[in-house]
Amino acid sequence: MIQSSILLLFGNLGTPELIIILVIVLLLFGAKKIPELMKGLGKGVSSFKKGMNEIEEEIKRPVEEEKKEDVKPEE
Repeated sequence: MIQSSILLLFGNLGTPELIIILVIVLLLFGAKKIPELMKGLGKGVSSFKKGMNEIEEEIKRPVEEEKKEDVKPEE
């Protein structure tokens, strides 16, 4: 599923097109700025993943608590 969405996003980009895009990015930002940009992008992606995991845990927690309550024997 992820691969098909990536293909739709980039279409039919081949190696020459990717090289041209990379050269343009290098010319626009310079060799010194690219590592900083990638570092910022990496932090953003990790922050997004952390947020998604926290949301998933919040959704699962009430379901798990409800299951525990159902399993408890009545006294």
